[in-house]
Amino acid sequence: MSTEAILNVLRAAMLITPDATPEPRALTGGVSSDIWQVDTANGPVCIKRALARLKTEKTWHAPVERNASEADWIRTVAAIVPNAVPRILAEDRDAGMFVMEFFEPTKYPVWKEELRDGRVSVDIAAAVGTVLGTIHAATAGDEDVRTRFATDDIFHPIRIEPYLLRTAEAHPDLDKQLKALADTTFSTKRVLIHGDVSPKNILIGPNGPIFLDAECAWYGDPAFDLAFCLNHLLLKCIWTPAATDQFLESYSALATAYFDCVTWEPPQQLEKRTAALLPGLLLARIDGASPVEYITDDTNRNRVRRPARHALLNPPKTLADLRHLFREEADL
Repeated sequence: MSTEAILNVLRAAMLITPDATPEPRALTGGVSSDIWQVDTANGPVCIKRALARLKTEKTWHAPVERNASEADWIRTVAAIVPNAVPRILAEDRDAGMFVMEFFEPTKYPVWKEELRDGRVSVDIAAAVGTVLGTIHAATAGDEDVRTRFATDDIFHPIRIEPYLLRTAEAHPDLDKQLKALADTTFSTKRVLIHGDVSPKNILIGPNGPIFLDAECAWYGDPAFDLAFCLNHLLLKCIWTPAATDQFLESYSALATAYFDCVTWEPPQQLEKRTAALLPGLLLARIDGASPVEYITDDTNRNRVRRPARHALLNPPKTLADLRHLFREEADL
């Protein structure tokens, strides 16, 4: 997209004057969108535009309408936990872009970078679980939210297909298990989910975690959000092994804080569904369309494949059971 097109969005929203020509600076880190920082007279802002073809090695297409879904998710969540999302400053749905507040990295570090460097806080993990559970609880059974986020045509190609169905292609002997998880997840519609609750999409602010990148927002299965986030805490044990104990403690703290918020269905039922899905997501981050970039050698990939395959063939009933299995089978 041209610089002029970006500046026109800012001019239309009166975030810059008609004659202002600040230079947009492309930000890195994501695969699904183009993101720019633009310095205005009132401070920097962030502009985001969804891509039709994601920046991944394996071909991955997704509807660009998810940009509007993300803006809607942010506005919905702002009414529930205001400090947990950025402010939307402007939106141009025709151009497929929105403008939001910019967070200074030195004051709002990315959770993923903290975990990478071994700075692991159990309290932060618990706070993430509480915010996620609060959002789910506030939107459970809400027919208006369900209607506004009936985004099946976005969620399936950007989550179900690349994570579960592509992984089934790589592991044909697990085809039945992975397709069953896909069917269960896609047919369960209970709360508003974020769809990409990853440490790379969470900033650690002075007032708690801030959730970004809700392009996959969908009224669906809360187990997906919980499993997606817990998955990353397990994978970080391979990336930063010195902090394994803290990662596993954070895994438990996040789950405990989350389940303290669960009122819309029996917690044991949701936990069982989450524990069944998580191994599929573990395997997906090794052999699906979007493998994690920090587990690249076969030895470490197999350390993830072993517990994931074991759990897919013998589904654990609890998240604690899965944590123990992962530690044992991954040789942590």
